[in-house]
Amino acid sequence: MRNETSVTEFILKGFSDTPELRFVSISVFLFIYLFSLLGNMSIIAAVTRDSRLHTPMYFFLQNLSFLDMCYTSVTIPKALVNSLVGSNLISFWECVAQLFLFVMLCASECFLLTSMAYDRCLAIHKPLLYGVIMSRKLCAELVTMAWLSGALYAVFHTANTFSLLFCGPNVVDHFFCDSSPLMRLSCSDFHTHEEVGFAVGGCIILSAFALTVASYAVIISAIAQIHSARGRGKAFSTCSSHLATVTLFYVTGSVAYLRPTSQYSPTQGRLLSVFYSILTPSLNPLVYCLRNKDMQVALKRLLAPSD
Repeated sequence: MRNETSVTEFILKGFSDTPELRFVSISVFLFIYLFSLLGNMSIIAAVTRDSRLHTPMYFFLQNLSFLDMCYTSVTIPKALVNSLVGSNLISFWECVAQLFLFVMLCASECFLLTSMAYDRCLAIHKPLLYGVIMSRKLCAELVTMAWLSGALYAVFHTANTFSLLFCGPNVVDHFFCDSSPLMRLSCSDFHTHEEVGFAVGGCIILSAFALTVASYAVIISAIAQIHSARGRGKAFSTCSSHLATVTLFYVTGSVAYLRPTSQYSPTQGRLLSVFYSILTPSLNPLVYCLRNKDMQVALKRLLAPSD
């Protein structure tokens, strides 16, 4: 990163440009954040407490819930505090750290969802060998690899963004430090950095997505070979929650990031960011609880242990 940058802090615009909507937006996003924390913490606690859920599928779900808690905590608390105190300042290095953590968690979730797709593929395609192949060691290795891969990509993405020169404008048209609005503030030509970041990020995301699609192609093929309708329904129910989460994550994320910075719209950027960085991780617990009977039973036992 260049030492000649003269910008020592940035100003985040927050959730809304309209002052009259400040307290409304604070209330709404505070509720969503608390709902996300409560939902994900409940899933972690339920899986930990119920020995019947000590399986690879719920091990991955537990890690996904922890990741989603971190994911929302990187951006929302800072934005809420800034809105409450009326100061939207964030230091240069705080901005660097926020972008790094956000990208790392986003990329790690992408890789973790791919691992979860592989887990479901093995469970449905090779049920007799599933217990042998998907061992605790392999589960731990897949989760560790997801986190490390996310961290490596975040190092590249953060360095690619902040190796640009920031010498003048410092008002970030967003509620957190994201790469697209930051690149628009650069005094130097950001197009090469944008193209490199777009190419690397696109290859990584599309590769993970392709592996997920390939896993579901095998899953669909295996389900089609099941003769009974009840058997097909039971097999599909084991991966329906994950499929809904994957769809929500990739649709919102791809619309937000797979486009040039030159076509970036501040209003659209903030709106899309609300979907992929706040609503998606907040809805994941709801998706899994509504579609998974075992999780519903575990949560009921957690909330009403005397029953």
